[in-house]
Amino acid sequence: MGAMSAVEAVGAAGPQLYREIARADWARLAAGMEEPLSEAEIVQLRGLGDPLDLAEVREVYLPLSRLLSLYASATKRLGADTSAFLREADTTTPFVVGVAGSVAVGKSTIARLLRELMSRWPGTPRVELVTTDGFLYPNAELERRGIMHRKGFPESYDRRALVQFLTDVKSGAAEVRAPFYSHMRYDIVPDAHVTVRRPDVVIVEGLNVLQPPPAPNDVAVSDLFDFSVYVDADSAHITRWFLDRFLTLKRGAFANPSSFFNTYAHLSDDEAIEFAIGVWNSINLPNLEENVLPTRHRATLVLRKAANHAVESVQLRKL
Repeated sequence: MGAMSAVEAVGAAGPQLYREIARADWARLAAGMEEPLSEAEIVQLRGLGDPLDLAEVREVYLPLSRLLSLYASATKRLGADTSAFLREADTTTPFVVGVAGSVAVGKSTIARLLRELMSRWPGTPRVELVTTDGFLYPNAELERRGIMHRKGFPESYDRRALVQFLTDVKSGAAEVRAPFYSHMRYDIVPDAHVTVRRPDVVIVEGLNVLQPPPAPNDVAVSDLFDFSVYVDADSAHITRWFLDRFLTLKRGAFANPSSFFNTYAHLSDDEAIEFAIGVWNSINLPNLEENVLPTRHRATLVLRKAANHAVESVQLRKL
């Protein structure tokens, strides 16, 4: 049995922590908003197996991007007012959004989409995206620690480096660098970086970004977020999405001789599915159940997806 959400946990006992908003009600919030992206742009943004279309962008992510832009603008005003109260120069720093969820749930597509949509709103024209893949330990270090088979679990990330990166961002540093991860090489690329130069918004996407601190006196990554989104779905749906994506990769990216997974390109579909099920059951599902899903209640907003990848409801934490 999966972990209960905050809505489920308190719904029967008293006032709810979250507003529960049905898809139709959420979609009505987009009335009067200009369509910002073309079908061609959406095709470039969506991930493998994610049937993102104009309707989903308009009805779900356009209102979400507007809400995030409002939060960011309000936070900037509060920062400026605080500086004025303290009689000092305005030191407002980037608004940081965390995007969490399982492997194959579509969080990377959502993060890319929010980057594009938020940049179209007047108050947040400069938006950068950083994925926590760059803060995975290099494969050589994972091998040295004997945890290569737990890649993606919390202990496979350099949490301190990620916290320091976000601390520098929230401290207003002029330039902050994050390591670069290659999915083709399945490893960190030495001397390659993603550079963030004080944008209006930084989106941080990853499996474990809502994890609580490992010790009472430690800083959690999520302590440095101004807003967080959890992408939710039944594990049975996510399993199917993972298997479908693996087959698509086998027929495409894995065929590249430079790909770390090139050896799997020659498997039959049945062999590939058998292998992918083993990976899912031994790595991704345990990580979801033990580490990712239990952090859902820490999110500011939860997007609940149906079997077809479409968002069916939104839960928004009350202020």
